[in-house]
Amino acid sequence: MELKLTAEIHKDGEWYVGFCQEVPEANGQGRTREECLQSLKEAVLLLLEDRREDAAQELSRDAEIFDLA
Repeated sequence: MELKLTAEIHKDGEWYVGFCQEVPEANGQGRTREECLQSLKEAVLLLLEDRREDAAQELSRDAEIFDLA
C-alpha cells in the first residue's frame, strides 16, 4: 500500500522547514531540502505510530486488528 502525503517546504534563512497538510502536527527542518523532507517523513511516521498506540489502548477486547498495508 502506498500513501501519498503533501509536503510543503519553505526556505527560512539558511534552513528549510516543512509541513504536511494531511498531518498538521508534523513538521521537519534541515539545512537542505532533502534533510528537511527526511525529517518531515520521520515526524509523520512517529505521529502515526503514536496515534496507533493510543488507539490500540482504547480497543474493546473482542476487536479484530488488521494490517492495512
